[in-house]
Parts: sequence; structure tokens; C-alpha cells
Amino acid sequence: MPETTETTPASGARIHLENLTKIYPGNPTPAVDNVNLEVKAGEIVIFVGPSGCGKSTCLKMINRLIEPTHGRIRIGDEDVTDMDPVKLRRKVGYAIQASGLFPHMTVAQNIGLVPKMIGWSKSRVRNRVEEMLDLVGLDPREFHGRYPRQLSGGQQQRVGVARALAADPPVLLMDEPFGAVDPITRDHLQDELIRLQHELHKTICFVTHDFDEAIKLGDRIAVLREQSHIAQFDTPEAILTNPTDDFVSGFVGAGAALKRLNLTRVRDVGVVEFPTAGLDDPLETIFDRLRSGSHNELLLLDRNGRPYKWLRRGDLARARESLARAGTLVQHTVSRDATLRDALEAVLTDSAGRAAVTGRRGEYIGVVDMATLMNNVHELLEADRLEAIEHQHQLQERRARQTQMEQEGLAGAGGPEGGPGGVV
Repeated sequence: MPETTETTPASGARIHLENLTKIYPGNPTPAVDNVNLEVKAGEIVIFVGPSGCGKSTCLKMINRLIEPTHGRIRIGDEDVTDMDPVKLRRKVGYAIQASGLFPHMTVAQNIGLVPKMIGWSKSRVRNRVEEMLDLVGLDPREFHGRYPRQLSGGQQQRVGVARALAADPPVLLMDEPFGAVDPITRDHLQDELIRLQHELHKTICFVTHDFDEAIKLGDRIAVLREQSHIAQFDTPEAILTNPTDDFVSGFVGAGAALKRLNLTRVRDVGVVEFPTAGLDDPLETIFDRLRSGSHNELLLLDRNGRPYKWLRRGDLARARESLARAGTLVQHTVSRDATLRDALEAVLTDSAGRAAVTGRRGEYIGVVDMATLMNNVHELLEADRLEAIEHQHQLQERRARQTQMEQEGLAGAGGPEGGPGGVV
């Protein structure tokens, strides 16, 4: 197969599911029944619903890991329902829970598998592997030759995402990809996916049972009932503030206002400027900044510009002996793509009520503090209160109109002589 020379990254493609149905032999009830859904190019759509509702089956029919019984699948302008499923899967990235890496292959071999299969040259595959490792925040020199068993769960998931994106597909399918890792790693992986999407603009269909994850990641959320019937397909804001029925309300659960903390990113709120110093700065320069600044502490950055230690004025005596022995190691940072909920958790666990904000490579950007976060929380709660009042007014107006129409209908139906219906 000739090697493609296209260098422009592929952006997302529209996905259109038309009357998509799956009926398994021996079971008269469809697992997925007549689903019609359109995913816009470049957006993240989350499938969320109870266990057994068919959300993973629906996802796997898009790349035909499960063959549909009826219906059509269109990706971009192409009907892929009848094309060679192997060729289709090489055009669609796929990431699953527990990464699905081949244990006998190195990290580089796993990532380079699909590019190699579609005919890329060795040098292009090699360059792509390094590019993808860097993209998901793993040092190519360190991870290139490792095997999956030598990686942590979070590292395996990053490699799994890198492999899914290696051939630059316009569409990425993700089936509970972060479900098998601990909560802290899960938060970091979610932030990584958000960051990657800002760079790549792929079309992503993502299955989860966690509604908070759906709110955090999704541009739109499809809440599915049994047989993948769509209960509501809308933005996270719309579902939180105006669920269509009790079924959807059950997924939203209590504390909808606080769940909206997952809709706002740290990049959307003001980060606070904070005094910093470098690890290689002269001690006297560091001391002068501590003494003269309005804060009683500063943030010491390592040689890569990453948060390293909080250094307080009370640490000055110990710092004269050695910076290594002074200060408190930075325990929690948040990325610019982290949600306000993530930031609030980090700030609440910090004794001084602040957390360092970092960029893509962990470099220091600023500080987010409790005052900034609480101001945003109050704004969200006030917006919810006003929206609830407006919603109540709209309900009252609708009820008043309905009552008026009913009264006018009764008056019109009764005749002057014959009573109701005008019957004599």
C-alpha cells in the first residue's frame, strides 16, 4: 500500500446513525432499537444510561465490532454500513477500559500497530510514536521500549489513547476508558482528554455510567433508556437545569447546582499572580522576595519551571542551610483544563487554601485560591436560583393559559338552551 503524504491532521467527521437496531439471535427484544442520532464533527458526545441499556452495543456498531441488524451508519459523507469492517476500524480510533494493550508488544509497537498496517514507512511510524507519546505526556525516551506490565494503570490508559489516535482518525470511540483506574488518576486522564481535544478536534463518542464524568467531558450528552431509546440528548447545562422527565432527573441526582462545577474550567476563572523563585536563584534574591512581598510565602519552581515547594518566611533560617531542607513540597496542582470541582477539591485539601495551576508540561501558570472559587460558586448558585424562578413563572403562565382555554372550550360547547353540547 502506498504511503500517504498527507501531513495535515484529520479533524473530526460527522457521525449519523439512522434507525440503528441490534437484535441478537434467540432474543425477540432488540438490544438496541431504532436509534437515530447525529454527532457533529469535532464534538464529544457521551452515551450514559443504566447497565444493560445498550450504550456499549450502540458504540460498537459504529465501527462494526458488533454488526447492526438494521439501519445505516454514516461517517462524514460515507455510508460505512456495508464497507469492509477491517478497513473501517483502521479509520476509527478505539479505546477501552484497561487500555486493551497487547502485552507481548512494547509501547512503541502497540502505538505503531495501525500506522504500520496501513503502510506507513518505518521512519514515519517511529516519528509518529514519539509524537503521540509526547502528546499524551509520556517521555518517549523513557517509555518507548517498555511493556504494558511495566506501566501504571494511568500510563497504560494514556498509551491506549495514543494508540487509538496514532493513525490520525477523524473519529474516536471510547468505551468506559477510565473506569478501571483510581479516582485521582481518573481525574487526570479526563483533564488530558479535554486538553487533547482542544488540540485535535476529533469527533468522540464516549460511553460511561458516571454522570459526573459525562458532565465534565461532554459537549452533549445522550441519556439512554432501555434498548438505547434516547430520553434526552442535549448539552450538560440543559440537562442539569431542565431534565425532560423523572428518568433523566434520576441520573442528574441531587445537588445539580454543585454538579455545574464540572462545567466551568480553571482557564475560565481568574488565576491569581503569586510570587515565585527558581531553584537556581541566589538565596539572597529568594530571601528579599519573601521579606518584601505582600505574601508571607512564595512558590519555588524547579529547573523546568514546575511547582516544587511552598517556601514561607518562617523557613528562612532553615533555607540558609539548604533549600532542599526548607519549605513544603507541592502536593496538589490543577491544570488549566481542570474543572472548578477539581480545583475546589485541591484547594480544600491544602492548609493554606490555594493550589498551583499548571500548563501542558506541568509548567507553572498561576495560583487558584478559595476566594476566586467561592465567588464562582456563588455566581452559579445565583444563576440557578434566577433560572428556577423564571422556570416557575413559565409553568404558572402555561397553567393559566391552559385553564383559560379549558374554560373557553366549556363555554363554547354549551348551548343557550340545550345545556352541555347544545343538545336539546
